[in-house]
Amino acid sequence: MNLSTTGLCLAPEAAIDLQLHTTFSDGEWTDEELLDYLIAEKFRLAAITDHDRVDTARSLQKLAAEKQFPLLVAVEMSAQWKGKLTDFLCFGFDPEDNRLDALAQDVTHRQRENTRQVFNYLLGKGYILDPKDLAQLLAKPAAQQLPQLLALATKVIHDKNAIGRTLLDGGFTYMTHDPATIVEAAHQSGAVCILAHPGRSDGFVCYDRALLDELRNEADIDGIEAYYPAHTPEQTTMYRDYAQDHQLLISAGSDSHSPDKPPIKYQAEVCRSLLERIGIQIEYS
Repeated sequence: MNLSTTGLCLAPEAAIDLQLHTTFSDGEWTDEELLDYLIAEKFRLAAITDHDRVDTARSLQKLAAEKQFPLLVAVEMSAQWKGKLTDFLCFGFDPEDNRLDALAQDVTHRQRENTRQVFNYLLGKGYILDPKDLAQLLAKPAAQQLPQLLALATKVIHDKNAIGRTLLDGGFTYMTHDPATIVEAAHQSGAVCILAHPGRSDGFVCYDRALLDELRNEADIDGIEAYYPAHTPEQTTMYRDYAQDHQLLISAGSDSHSPDKPPIKYQAEVCRSLLERIGIQIEYS
């Protein structure tokens, strides 16, 4: 299919944001609302990276073409490493023929089964739940099911200190793949694979240089999302320097999920090597 980024050439100062989320995963933006915002704010390139949603790439490209806005084909894949979450951004795969979709569909299937398991566990414990609630949960994108299940449990488990323990006893967990599997599938799909938000510490692996070395021994990542709003200036410098030391690509993303935390205007120049790898040129006037 014709991609909205075909033949794209950007000025170094062009505004870009390479990590955004919509209602297709756990965001509050609809795809159309987000694209309209990006156009109104004069962004020149963006990537919608909904969690484990490769299946929406074709429809997003169609909408982007209709609105004449360059949108990268992208996805954020969920992984677990060293007992914590860690995510990977995959850019530039073929929406119609790739190896990532099978991984994403597997996550979706297993997350639904987990949701069903935990819901039935709560029923077995005597909590009063409406079967319609389960149907509504299963209809949600995989990335929304655990937060929605937690909200439901909060309504029926009156001992607030017991909520977390009860859900964990029922098997409550995020479904993921290991980093090497994701990176291999990305490369087989012709995509670049970037470690997302390496400096997050809220349940995610927070990477220092030693952990980055260890990860790279297991999974041949192409780059690092060095620019991210939760990173401290020191982290940003460290990740940028590490990427340069090891000839890795650098990405920049806001991780916007809603208008409350809108996209950030990063300059295309900071992601020059990444963009050029996937066929987008940066040229000075």
